[in-house]
Amino acid sequence: MRALLYSHDACLLHDNGAGHPERAERIPAAIAGVLGCGAEIERREAPVIDTESIYSVHDPAYVNSIEQACALGAQSLDADTAVVEASWEAALRSAGAGIAAVEALRAGEADFAFLAVRPPGHHALHSRAMGFCLFNNIAIAAEVLTASGESVAVLDWDVHHGNGTQEAFYAREDVLYVSLHQFPFYPGTGWVDEAGTGAGVGHTVNIPLPAGSGGDEIRLAVESIVEPVLREFAPGWLLVSAGYDGHAADPLAELQYEAGDFGWLGQRIVSQYPGRSILFLEGGYNTDAIEDSVQATLRGCGGEIFAPSSGSRSAGSTRMIQMAAESASRHWMGVQGG
Repeated sequence: MRALLYSHDACLLHDNGAGHPERAERIPAAIAGVLGCGAEIERREAPVIDTESIYSVHDPAYVNSIEQACALGAQSLDADTAVVEASWEAALRSAGAGIAAVEALRAGEADFAFLAVRPPGHHALHSRAMGFCLFNNIAIAAEVLTASGESVAVLDWDVHHGNGTQEAFYAREDVLYVSLHQFPFYPGTGWVDEAGTGAGVGHTVNIPLPAGSGGDEIRLAVESIVEPVLREFAPGWLLVSAGYDGHAADPLAELQYEAGDFGWLGQRIVSQYPGRSILFLEGGYNTDAIEDSVQATLRGCGGEIFAPSSGSRSAGSTRMIQMAAESASRHWMGVQGG
């Protein structure tokens, strides 16, 4: 397996403030995980994106407001999200990494790409920063692909629902958004009845999981919902919001994933799209868990076999996944409701 690793030192300089969980140390942990996976890795610098390319997802006035906030120095955008002067370059390179990875994979330069960048992106809305996110990196990359007629599936396994990504494609049929996330939990969205609107009906698939869920729930959700939907949609590209805050050791959430569960996801799903898969670092706030989980993910992408962890499933989690299946079955023939 050949994989590209995109990152940049500018991502280390973005600063949310003392004691904030979304900190610079996350990047070297992710890089160590990629480099330790045993694959052929080529490191590349994440380039700066042209700001006009961000407008496909974000309001130009909002983009300008972020640039101005960064120019002023340390600023709090909301209770969770802050910037410093260096955050502007970090945000531009985090968004630019996705476009560079698309171009590289299109040229046949690798089988997969992993983007070890920050700030993360899946909570960023059209006109609002939130949840540690400034620009929606994965949505911007998806827009580049759909602009040339490609279909895209976005798989979001971050512990938090990617409300920004859902918003961007909620009325679209060329982008499938599938999210596995803790619920109820921040940001409060992602229930099973959020399935899209207009042309996009059915193309948002939310699989909420109660606190305490782990590998058993991942297996059930993937086998009963995610795989059938992906087979039917048959995307040209798979983009992954690869958050690692679902790990049992993460300080911010209550799911019980182990590193091997991410390896199973890499092998079971991502490995099926060689040359067309890009993984975007989202959450994950325990650096040891990030390193171990990223390494397992890439090993799984390369075809190594993992087994999901077991012992977590409850009647409540089974019922929640069944409800998600019931919702998805209204739009996807391969999903069995009930």
